Amino acid sequence: MTAETEAFRFSEFGAPAVLRWRTQALPDPATGEIQIRHLAIGVNYIDIYHRRGVFAAPLALPTGLGVEGVGVVTALGDGVTGLVLGQRVAYVGGPPGAYAAHRNLPAARALVLPERLDSTEVAALIFKGLTVEYLIHRCVPVARGDTVLFHAAAGGVGSIACQWLHQIGATVIGTVSSAEKAEIARANGCDHAIIYTQEDFQARVAELTGGKGVDVVYDSVRSETFTKSLDCLRPRGTLVSFGETSGPIPPLNVASLGAKGSLYVTRPSIAHYTANRTEYEAAAKNLFASMEAGMVRASRVATYSLRDACRAHEDLEARRTTGSVVLLP
Repeated sequence: MTAETEAFRFSEFGAPAVLRWRTQALPDPATGEIQIRHLAIGVNYIDIYHRRGVFAAPLALPTGLGVEGVGVVTALGDGVTGLVLGQRVAYVGGPPGAYAAHRNLPAARALVLPERLDSTEVAALIFKGLTVEYLIHRCVPVARGDTVLFHAAAGGVGSIACQWLHQIGATVIGTVSSAEKAEIARANGCDHAIIYTQEDFQARVAELTGGKGVDVVYDSVRSETFTKSLDCLRPRGTLVSFGETSGPIPPLNVASLGAKGSLYVTRPSIAHYTANRTEYEAAAKNLFASMEAGMVRASRVATYSLRDACRAHEDLEARRTTGSVVLLP
C-alpha cells in the first residue's frame, strides 16, 4: 500500500531556493528496508555540497536531500531482523532523503538508540560525532600529548572534536573567525583559540609550538587554509582535508611534501569509514557511550522547522550558526 509524506526535493543544482517542499508517494519499505517517522533531522555541510552539485559524481536529479536523522520505526520490509516497530533509531548515510516527515531507509544504516539519549541531541551529533570519531580515532589516531590544529573549531564538527580531543589529553589549537567563537571553542576544550581574521594562524602556531609544528591538522576549509596548514605541521605530520567550505584547494605538488618534512595528506570520507556494518556499529557505540558519559555533548543546537530548511542552509552558508543545526518535523 502506498501512502504519502511531505519532503523537500530538487531538480537542479544551485542556491537554497532550488529546494521545493512537496507531497510525494511513500511506498511500503522494500526488502531490507525500514520505514521511519522522523523526530529530528541533522543538517550538514555535505547537504549543501549535494545541493550545489560540487562533487565529481553529483546526485542524480531529481532527488531528495539529507543523510542523517532520528526516527521511530513504523514499518519493516521483508528480511529485516534486529529491529521492531516503535523502536527509536538514528542513521547516517544511505540514499539522500532525510528532509522529509517520513522515509524508507536501508535497515543496515539504522542504529538503535540508548533510551537516555535525547532525539534532538542525537540528530545534532550523529553525523558530526561519527565524523569526529573516525577523524581522531581511526584516520589519524590522536594520543595523549599530541598537538592538533583544528580549523573552524567553533563549528559543528569542531565543537565536538575539541571536546573529544580534550578528553583524550591532546593539546588543541583551534582557528575561529571571531572573539565570540573563540570563547565557544575554549568552552569546548580548545587550549588555544586563534582568531584568524585578526592574526596569521601559521605564525601563531609556530609561536605556540616553539617552531616545532603540530602532529596533525584537520582542515575543512581548504582553499583559504590548505597551504598554510601544511606549513604548520611537524616533520612527518599529517594534514587531514575533509571539507571545502571556502572552495577547492589549488593543485598540490606532491614533491613539496618531501621538502616540507615528509608530510602526509589524506582526503577521507565518512562513507568509507562507515561502509562496513561492524565498524559503523562500533563507531556509534563509541560515540553513544561518550555522550552518555557527558564527554561529548551538543553545546549549541540551532533548531528550525523542517519547512524552513532553506533558511537553515542560508544561515549555515553565511556562517551565522555555531554548533549544530537540526530540523524538526
